[in-house]
Amino acid sequence: MTLQNRLVILGLTAIAVGGFVYSQIFIHEKSRKDLREIARELALTWKERLDLSDKQTRMLEDIIIEFTILKNNIINSDAPSNAKIQKLQKVQRREHRDLRKLLDDTKFDAYLGVNKSIPNKVMDSLSAL
Repeated sequence: MTLQNRLVILGLTAIAVGGFVYSQIFIHEKSRKDLREIARELALTWKERLDLSDKQTRMLEDIIIEFTILKNNIINSDAPSNAKIQKLQKVQRREHRDLRKLLDDTKFDAYLGVNKSIPNKVMDSLSAL
């Protein structure tokens, strides 16, 4: 193989790898943007329900993003189901700890109450279909 052929192959490989890296960056950036938008909407909903300040709302948005990413990484991992459940429980304890620092007891209890009722409402709506 001549030097020119090697350079062509090397160039094509570099272009292919560059294209792959660019596409991954683009996809991840779009996912992050979507997550930020969803977290912002959730935080604004909680702001209204719990009468949060602007600072608390921004902090809640950051908590939502942080823990959603952690939970998704655990769910998408190759770990066995039991290990996933244990890791998710550990992450949820950390999330609740951070929320307790942000919210007073009344607001934290209201937050937990609404979150605990969501699965029941989903199941009720599915059974009605």
